Amino acid sequence: MGGWAIAVHGGAGVDPNLPAERQEQAKQLLTRCLNIGISALRSSLPAIDVVELVVRELETDPLFNSGRGSALTANGTVEMEASIMDGDGRRCGAVSGISTVKNPISLARLVMDKSPHSYLAFSGAEEFAKEQGVEMMDNEYFITEDNVGMLKLAKEANTILFDYRIPITGLESCAASVESPIHMNGLPISVYAPETVGCVVVDGQGRCAAATSTGGLMNKMSGRIGDSPLIGAGTYAGELCGVSCTGEGEAIIRGTLARDVAAVMEYKELGLQDAVDYVIKKRLDKGFAGLIAVSNKGEVAYGFNCNGMFRGCATEDGFLEVGIWE
Repeated sequence: MGGWAIAVHGGAGVDPNLPAERQEQAKQLLTRCLNIGISALRSSLPAIDVVELVVRELETDPLFNSGRGSALTANGTVEMEASIMDGDGRRCGAVSGISTVKNPISLARLVMDKSPHSYLAFSGAEEFAKEQGVEMMDNEYFITEDNVGMLKLAKEANTILFDYRIPITGLESCAASVESPIHMNGLPISVYAPETVGCVVVDGQGRCAAATSTGGLMNKMSGRIGDSPLIGAGTYAGELCGVSCTGEGEAIIRGTLARDVAAVMEYKELGLQDAVDYVIKKRLDKGFAGLIAVSNKGEVAYGFNCNGMFRGCATEDGFLEVGIWE
């Protein structure tokens, strides 16, 4: 055993012109979440409890795209999704189409622990939430002024907002490489576009866990499901590692990105960072994404093929890093 390790992310694909104040806000939130996880690990909480605890904190803060602050559908509503997986026995739970549950990641945990199923969605998931007595909020709680403005601009542009930019023909990066011609509150629209959140943990017993939560894409079709609630795509944990992904959901789904990290570790006998690098390079085709991962040896790794990823990581031996860029 190599001790505990933890990593968190707030999304891949960052506007290179993101104001310093916004960068600092993101780093402060990631640091706070890391410290919550570190404290829990030092108190000997199991990995599965730690990832839920950390993602709940990320869902409660509107800075990133999960829980409060989630992206809006074309109908102006929130449809959130989340998944959680315990590498100890490969147990998992996932939810989609959530519109009134304050912390979708905890509902996913309840699907894992309290239902005979692995995945519940839309009205069935909401009904299960009521039966379990989880904290519910009106849909308006999740909607922020920034996201209302983004939805308006997305509709005017007749497009979907994704990865800190409005897609522009010929753009070769998942982040903004040119100044956006569209502004809101005096800032480029790219500044306001949020992303997925996630956490991966290995505890002192070598047990791995992963959790991912998101509001999806701005101006998405109602009913769209991305990679975040899909076990093996956006989230995976097993005996060897735990993985949480972020970025272009459709590409992550096609590449079964999270599971593939574990697969190349098992079948190609790659180390954690080599496995992450291999998957990012070989499995995304023309897609753009990033991921965080931990191994049962207490290692932590991350990778992305676009312009930046909000992330933080720490290990029991004292290593701690919070960053955005390469």
